[in-house]
Amino acid sequence: MRTRYPLFFVLALALLLTACNPIGGSLTATPTPTRRPLPPSPVAAITACPAPLSTLTNCFTPYALRTAYDVETLTEQGDTGKGQTVIDIVSYGSPTLQQDMQVFDQQFHLPPVNLQILSPLGTVPYNPNNKDMSGWAGETELDVEIIHAIAPGANIIVMTSPVDETEGTVGLPQFLQLEQYAVAHHLGSIFSQSYVASEATLADSKSQQFVQTYTNFYKQITTQNGFTVVSGSGDNGATDWANIAATQLATTPTVNFPADVPWVTAVGGTSLLHTSNGFSESAWSGSGGGVSKFFTEPSFQQGLPASLQQTLAGHRGLPDVSADADPNTGMAFYIGGQWTLTGGTSAATPLWAALIAIADQMAGHPLGNINPGLYKIGLSSNAQRDFRDITTGSNAVSSGSVHLAGFQAAPGWDAVTGWGAPLASNLIPDLIAALQ
Repeated sequence: MRTRYPLFFVLALALLLTACNPIGGSLTATPTPTRRPLPPSPVAAITACPAPLSTLTNCFTPYALRTAYDVETLTEQGDTGKGQTVIDIVSYGSPTLQQDMQVFDQQFHLPPVNLQILSPLGTVPYNPNNKDMSGWAGETELDVEIIHAIAPGANIIVMTSPVDETEGTVGLPQFLQLEQYAVAHHLGSIFSQSYVASEATLADSKSQQFVQTYTNFYKQITTQNGFTVVSGSGDNGATDWANIAATQLATTPTVNFPADVPWVTAVGGTSLLHTSNGFSESAWSGSGGGVSKFFTEPSFQQGLPASLQQTLAGHRGLPDVSADADPNTGMAFYIGGQWTLTGGTSAATPLWAALIAIADQMAGHPLGNINPGLYKIGLSSNAQRDFRDITTGSNAVSSGSVHLAGFQAAPGWDAVTGWGAPLASNLIPDLIAALQ
């Protein structure tokens, strides 16, 4: 059976074709002390991507990405996610994560990451020739590096499963066990999830029972335990896989679980560009989005305009928000001795997880379910200052025999980019206020 890789794209460059051969072995928890404020650093080191990416117009450093999303102002005043913990859920993990993070931090003059790797379900030996394992290794490093780039003061816990998550419920029970462990042991208050399973592969009665169990868990932890859960909306535009083997795309619009759960914040994707006036964004064509067949319309979406209500037809729409996911406009990241670009909604998801870490620090408490606050802001006069509204592009699909018009980005909320990308220095205080 051919499995689906995690939500993770790497831009293939001729200069980066040397095979990566990570070192095998077990992953250990090695927390390192945080330092605040950020140390002084040469401008070139924080604004320029390392060779061979330095010639690319739209390669972003951590500093550039923080600037693009109006996070740098908060960083400089000490709002870095300090004291907060983001929990990243993955299969397998990466055997070179600790070493690669040292290179990443030194390159961009970031403080040492406060990182732990936990595997309460056990581990399996890393095989660099296993494409699923190498894919998850890249996903793990992408997640951690982006979280640390945006919220350099936050603690990060990577929780690894010894089972590959693919489609249907395959691998999802183990992920649920990891999250239950994290809640029971009070490990943190933010889950970053870069995995999906198409609703088309979860339609049978047994899968539906599991979806309900997972949903009840999310409702409990976000409304009673203060957790915020962010999940990528998918990388196949307005559709996704129709079969467990992930070999055939659905011919009708399809969204993904768990991003479709109303107590989860679904994160879509954009293309972020440098311009003469700063930054601009359009919808990334791979951004998962549409209307759920599983979940009815949550109360926080019922204030959307009548034209959108016709589209939703009483069901949950997604995504809720978005950020850069285009592998041609990604942040420079380092894995196994190579610098490359990243993409997919699994790049946008940990970025939002990091923003929530900053928000929890600023609020002095976990925010929990942020969706009602996001929509309250989106429907208010503060929307234009809190979000970069994405109004161009679509998630139309044309692949083989599958041709779908998808959804168009438009002013306000849309089923490609949600409310748009964050303008954090205004959004975070307004979100805290909206949730009080």
